[in-house]
Formats: sequence, C-alpha cells, structure tokens
Amino acid sequence: MIGDTFPATRNAALLRLTQFAPRAGQAYASGRNTDAGPDQVGAVSMLSPYLRYRMITKQEVVGATLGQHSLLAAEKYVQEVLWRTYWKGWLEMRPSVWKQYLQERDRQLNSFPNIQAIRSAEAGETGIEGFDDWARELLETGYLHNHARMWFASIWIFTLRLPWALGADFFLRHLVDADTASNILSWRWVAGLQTVGKTYLASADNIARFTNGRFAPKGLATIATMPAEMPLCAAQPLPQVSYFDAKKPAFLMVTPEDLHPESVFGATAQINGAGVLFDPDTLWGDNARSFVAEAARDAAARVGNYFNCPPKWLNNLDVASLLAQAREAGAEQIITAYAPVGPVADALARIAPLLASEGVPLVQVRRAWDANFWPHATKGFFPFKERIPKMLKEMGLSS
Repeated sequence: MIGDTFPATRNAALLRLTQFAPRAGQAYASGRNTDAGPDQVGAVSMLSPYLRYRMITKQEVVGATLGQHSLLAAEKYVQEVLWRTYWKGWLEMRPSVWKQYLQERDRQLNSFPNIQAIRSAEAGETGIEGFDDWARELLETGYLHNHARMWFASIWIFTLRLPWALGADFFLRHLVDADTASNILSWRWVAGLQTVGKTYLASADNIARFTNGRFAPKGLATIATMPAEMPLCAAQPLPQVSYFDAKKPAFLMVTPEDLHPESVFGATAQINGAGVLFDPDTLWGDNARSFVAEAARDAAARVGNYFNCPPKWLNNLDVASLLAQAREAGAEQIITAYAPVGPVADALARIAPLLASEGVPLVQVRRAWDANFWPHATKGFFPFKERIPKMLKEMGLSS
C-alpha cells in the first residue's frame, strides 16, 4: 500500500509537486486542517516522505509554490514547509534534546508499569473513537494527516496518560516519513515541553469539525498536565562543517538523509566513485525501510547518470569497506550531504575519526537553504516566521 500511495522515485515526487502547486494557496489554507479519511483526497500535499529524505528539496517546493501564488496567498503552505526547516535547525543547536529523548524512551520502556496500556494504544484497542482508527491507519498505511497526529498525541499524553516518549517512538517506528526533529519536537510541543507550559489539548468538538463528523470521541481529558522534565540547555552555535575542496578527488556517499546529491555537489565536483548507503539500523521502522530501499535505488540510478559514476551498494557503515572503495576510486576524501541530528548523524560521527586517522577525511556539505535558515531557529517559531519573506527574497524565491 505504501508503494501505491508514495511511489519512491524523484519523478513521482516532482509529478505530485506539479499537481499540488496550483492548490497551495487558498485551497490549502482553507482545507489543510481537515482529515476526511485515508480514502479521501484532502487539501494537503502528501509530499512529506519526499521532503523527509530530500528526494525533492524544500527550495524546489517553495519555488514551485511561489511560481503559482503570491507569498501572501500561499503563506500557510510555505510556513508549513518552513516548520520542517525550523525543527531541524532548532534541534541542530540543541543536540542534547535528542540524547535526552533516547534516554527517556529507554527509561520508560524499562520502567513504565502498564505495558498492556501501551500495547492497547498501539493496536487501536482503547475504545476511544478516532484514536483507535488513527492507530490502525498508521499501522496499515505508514501515514497520518498532520492534524490527526496532533489529536493522537494529545489523547495519548493527556487522556490515556501514557509517556510522550513512547508515543513518539510509536510514530517513529511506523511512519514512512519518520523524521527525528519533526516528530520528536512535535510530540514535545503537544506535551507542553517545547513551548514550556503551552500544551495542545484535543477536544471532541474540534475533532468532529475537522473530520467532517466522522469522529466525536467521548471522555477526552479536559485538563492538560505537562510532564516533568529537566530544564533545556541554551542554543549552541551550529556545528562547523569541514571545507569541501571540489577539485580534490572524492568518493561520494549518499545516505537516506539526502537522496538528491546532484543539487548539493553539482557537476563540478571531481567524483571518482560513489556508494549509496542503505543501513537498516539508521532507519526507524519497516515502513521507512521499505520506502527508502526503493528510493535509494532510484537515487543510485540518478547518481550514476549525473556523475558518470555507477555507485556501489553500501549495506552498512563498515569503515574498512568504505576505505577500500574510496582508495580503489583514487579518492582523497569521502563526501556526503550533511546529516542533521539523528541516527545517520550519530553513525557518521562514530566513523569520522577512524576515516581521518587513515588519511581519508569525511566531509559533510550543508545545503545553502539550511545554512541560511537554521541559524535563526534559536527561539520560537514566530520570530523565525518573521524572517521568512526577507530570506526567501534574498534566495531569489520571492513571488
């Protein structure tokens, strides 16, 4: 079903973008909060898996949108795309939140006393109308409407009183667009941890209104009690990236964090060899792995044609194997698109010192989009939002 809903190719992503762009203005703004059901065509773009693995870029999506609408007319959709950028930048400057999440998830897995309640919630067997339907929809399709994700998280945390970290883990294990920053920070936002004290409390009236009357759950919590948490650390400067010398022979490593390296390195890079990483340990669940396996094959074909360099298949980040392939290609560096906070970044951080000690540095290249926007994710989204029109104009994307 995932392959039918989300064909895992860049061409499919571009076609979907072309079809959606004319509807990214008023049609999106007026219908974006309505979840009419998995079998209905809604107002949302359904581009999230392609954006998540960067089969298409946010710059392409915003550019296509502003090619059809003024920024004012498409403001809601452009902001929705930039939320994903904001979450990434926010977490890049607070990587300890990622470590805290992993620790809290593991602590709750080992200590939460009512495991049966978790199992019932994940299986959609709580008796709560809507919630159970969304749980089953997620298991069956690997996708949920954004508004349904918020309702689900709110009911999980405040009505069922289950640990938010285990809810975030449930989403990460089943979403085809499972994303470290967007998912974890959205769950934190619902819980009142992201904007401290500002919780999101789902109501039956809101659910009934925006599901076209499909669901009107009874017995939902009317008081949101924020979970306890240690204070957050202050934002740190963005991690530095190494200098990329385009004239130096390179081995290109493509990871699931960025499956369109053509738009990162261009045709001027001296790429002597390439490899496409598909390491299941760096992906969250079967739905994501299934999608990325096909998307990686699509990327491999494009990389081979674009750089005139048929890539090898990398099943894991084995340093010895990676070094051997780089040296066989005559490469003096291994290059890859920058991996933001998450499992891939952790894996790259483990191997980078080993590669450097062998004289073949790992160089991560950050996209201009991220380099421009991420530094402004120091506070809440609204100060970030105020900068969007000016920054889009500076990038040549004003309507």
